Amino acid sequence: MAKVLILYYSSYGHIEKMAQAVKKGCDAVAGTECVIKRVPELVPEDVAKKSHFKLDQAAPIAKVDELPDYDAIILGVPTRYGRMSSQMANFLDQTGGLWAQDKLVGKVGSVFSSTASQHGGQETTIISTIVNLLHLGMTIVGMPYTEKRLVTLDEVSGGTPYGATTIAGGDGSRMPSENELAIATSQGKHVAEVTSALVAGRQ
Repeated sequence: MAKVLILYYSSYGHIEKMAQAVKKGCDAVAGTECVIKRVPELVPEDVAKKSHFKLDQAAPIAKVDELPDYDAIILGVPTRYGRMSSQMANFLDQTGGLWAQDKLVGKVGSVFSSTASQHGGQETTIISTIVNLLHLGMTIVGMPYTEKRLVTLDEVSGGTPYGATTIAGGDGSRMPSENELAIATSQGKHVAEVTSALVAGRQ
């Protein structure tokens, strides 16, 4: 049984919805157990409410020391000025003990993201997040062009070979499109298939 963790941060629900699509793809792979969790919010509750953050998310809060329990970790990371959000950065900054003990070496790592605009840092956020995973010794899995929705030109859509993405709009009013959700589902399925093959090869 391959165990996959989808670990995300979402202020307004865009990454949360993408995480659910990733899980749909993961669940389609036989012999895979996939769970969704999120990192803690750092913004004070009163400020979050005034900013209309989506605070009623169903996913439980993850703990750093549980990460080695999974064979793969798929991170959902929104963009802040072309880099990962501080909530996810804070969580990853706490993995030093796992790094020192090589606890995540050989685990599969993958990333999906969101931005306000088409060129707001989707790729830089994913790539810079991948750097963190490489330091932890993880094996990176992206989103290959066998997913033909990556090259769609008949609509505005996120989606990169580094991982699924969505475009939220400057005011956050645009939720993930069907095309973007389909790419996220493909990513979940691809990561689960690669992880299952690696787990089987080690047995």
